[in-house]
Order: sequence, then C-alpha cells, then structure tokens
Amino acid sequence: MDINIAQLTAIIIYLIGMLIIGVIATKMTSNLNDYVLGGRRLGAGVAALSAGASDMSGWLMLGLPGAMYLSGMGGMWIAIGLSIGAYLNWQFVAKPLRVYTEVAKDSITVPDYFENRFRDNSNILRVVSALVVLVFFTFYTSSSLVGGAILLENAFSMDYRLALWVGCAVILSYTLFGGFLAASWTDFVQGILMLLALIIIPIAVIYELGGWGATIQKIGNIDPSYLDITTGATFIGIVSLLAWGLGYFGQPHIIVRFMGIKSTKEIPKARFIGITWMIISLFGAIFIGFTGIAYFADAPLENSETVFIMLSQVLFNPWVSGFLLAAILAAIMSTVDSQLIVASSALAQDFYKQLFRRKASQKEEMIVGRIACLTIAIIAIFLGYDRDSKVLELVSYAWAGFGAAFGPLVILSLFWKRMTRNGALAGMIVGTVTVIVWSNLEGGIFEMYELAPGFVFAWIAIIVVSLLGKEPSEEVQNEFDKVKSILEKS
Repeated sequence: MDINIAQLTAIIIYLIGMLIIGVIATKMTSNLNDYVLGGRRLGAGVAALSAGASDMSGWLMLGLPGAMYLSGMGGMWIAIGLSIGAYLNWQFVAKPLRVYTEVAKDSITVPDYFENRFRDNSNILRVVSALVVLVFFTFYTSSSLVGGAILLENAFSMDYRLALWVGCAVILSYTLFGGFLAASWTDFVQGILMLLALIIIPIAVIYELGGWGATIQKIGNIDPSYLDITTGATFIGIVSLLAWGLGYFGQPHIIVRFMGIKSTKEIPKARFIGITWMIISLFGAIFIGFTGIAYFADAPLENSETVFIMLSQVLFNPWVSGFLLAAILAAIMSTVDSQLIVASSALAQDFYKQLFRRKASQKEEMIVGRIACLTIAIIAIFLGYDRDSKVLELVSYAWAGFGAAFGPLVILSLFWKRMTRNGALAGMIVGTVTVIVWSNLEGGIFEMYELAPGFVFAWIAIIVVSLLGKEPSEEVQNEFDKVKSILEKS
C-alpha cells in the first residue's frame, strides 16, 4: 500500500471519530449557555485536557520542536516559563473565576464577566474586550490553520492554499454545531492522542540513534553549543522566553474552561491532571526537536517546523505514522475550535445582542454565533495565505495580545476590591496598544517579547486609574465580599 494512502486512511478514521463526538454534542446543545459554556458541566479530566489541548495548538507539535531543532537546549526557557504560568493560573485563578463568573449574573463569556463584575451599564468594557478577542483570535486561528496546511502539504503533497481550506473545513464541520461541548470533548480525546505522540517519537529517535548517550554525543559533535541552555542567552532573551508564562492569565479559550467546570471541588484534580499532561507534553516536544538535530545531521531540514512530521514518517510504518500525524491535526483542531467558539460568542453575545438586537432570542444568537464562526475562519485563512508564515510568530503575537490586555485585568478583578471600571478599561487599552506598538519597534530594549512590557504597563494603568477615581459602588463591593466568603467556606 502506498504510504500516503495508509496515512490518509488513519487520519480519516481519526476525523470520523471527532465528527461522531460533534454529533453527540449537538444533541446536548439546546441554548446559548450550552453552546458557549457547555452548561457548566465539565468534569475534571475533560476540563484539564481540553484546557491543555486548546492551549498548546500546532505550535507544540510544530513551532516548539522547530525552535529546539534550530537552537538546541537554549530553547527550553520558553517551556519553563509556560509551565510556571500554567500552574499559577490553575492554582490562583481557576477557583475564584469559576465562583465569580457564576455570582456575577451567571456570566458566560469573558466580556460578559468584565461588564457584570464592574456593573458597567455603558457596555464599553464588553465592546472593547470583544474587539480584543476578535482581533487577536483571528491571528491565533490563522496560526493554527497555517500549521494544518504545513502538515497536509508535507504529508500528502497538497497545495498549501488548498490545504488551508481543507483543514478549516474539517474543523468547522463539528465546531459550528456542537459548540463548547463538542470542542471540549474532542479536545479531551485529542489531548490524549497528542500526549502519546509526544512520548513515542522521542523514545523512538533515541533508540534509533543508539541510546541517550550516543544521541548527546552526536549532537555535541555537530555543535557543543546545542547542549548548553545558556548558549546565546541574554537577559532580555531569557526574560522574553520566561514571559510567555504571563500570557496564561489572559487567554480566553483557556480560562473559559475554568468557567465551565461543574464544581470548584473538581479544580484540584483538574489542576493535577492538566499540569502533569502539560509538563510531559512540553518535554516531549522539546526532545523531538533536540533529537532531530542528531537524526537529520547529514541532511538538515529546510523548514525546521517540519521536524515532527519528518520523524514520524521515517521512523514508523505508514499506519502508525498516520495516527502520529493525526496528533498534529488534533493539536491544531483542539485550539481552533476553542478559539472559534470564544470569538463567535463574543460577536453574538457582546456585539450583536448588546448593540443591535437586545431582544434577540437564544436561537437567533446561536445562528449569529455560527455565522461569526464561519466569517472569522475565512478571514484567518486569508491571513495565512503567505507560504512563509511561521506558526510560532503568529502565535506569539496573539498570545502577547491576550496576555497583556486581559491578564492583569483578570487577576486584579478577582483579588483587588478597589479596582474600578475605568481602571479595567485603562488596563485593557494600555496592554493592547503596548503589544501592537512594541512589536513594531526594533533594537535594544524593544527586542524584549512585547508581552512583558504590555503586562507590566497594563497592571500599572489599572492600579493608577482605579485609585484616581471613586471607589466601586456598594453593590460591586458587596458582591466581591460574597465571592470571598464563598471561597473561604469552600
């Protein structure tokens, strides 16, 4: 059997399984709350793995191994930063956010929460935050679709632009109808598949090269600097890579899983599952790129981000290779579906209903959400039309945007009673503008990843503007105390 046929068959089997899950989820999606938040009924395992899978996307399978293939162990700083950030997010944000979003008028989207938390009757918080969601998620979705196109192009010699459309069509086929439950359940399965692939491939490479000692020796012979985590490292460079961890606090597609978990009692278990999955997955991706240096020493890869794809094809029989390639597709699908759900809900709930049709029925909102989902996906495809697009570059921009715009806002809204509506608005705007401006400047301090200054400046803006204004209303302060009391009792 031709290798491409076997691989294609394996991927089709996987895709059929995802579609079946989507159909089942559709039968359980009857209103907007179900479509956007799954009726707040996610168990610990599904919440943990769906948060992890939607977080990592194609950059875990393509971008991170590619970065390690190029730089060696010096690329590990980003994994360290991400691990710390993810843990702190689960430890300190998950539980209070789950409680606060329910107490604050049962908020079902991130913009919804911001408006209800500060009793913003002007809708400005909702509209600005929804704009941030739409802008940065379009870039984020584009990065994932580029990853899918790279997979289909390299595995099946498919035209790059055709691959963009095919990959998007597959994801939309279940996301449009199953909503949050379809995204979460498929993410759970996809998270398991990703984990297995990230464990199997580096073990196979090391075995093929004659063991860990032989692998290290061969890499050292190519360039000893590959073995040094500090090689080429500067203060700004290390801070930039570690700063990726700050992004977790503001990623809507991740924190919405905290909002959708069925009980705060599930959170400790979910945290353990999620962080364990993440650390194993990150180090699996790191060692795929690292061992790839030795494996492809005699014939270096033209595109570093294909190292996972090439290793899966040369080391395994076509059927196994097909399911390993499906893991890349799983990583991509698990992120795009979550992003499309959050972005479409922002457009339907936070724009359409609030600004144009306040009396819109939930059925009407679901229709608008699905139209928005389709529209955002098409825009993301055109953004990814450039054949030279890099997955990691697109992800880094969107990650920084959300981390700076929403991260300080989410944290302070949960823990600082004195925070005001104007402070929240100032932080969101300052964080967003800093990321956009900083990313277009070069040299010196501007080589630092834009998330770091964006996060710091947004934090300062929130505190300064809040302290300069009047204290929050008694209603807002009483609600804060109520949430605090619930958390202390639980």
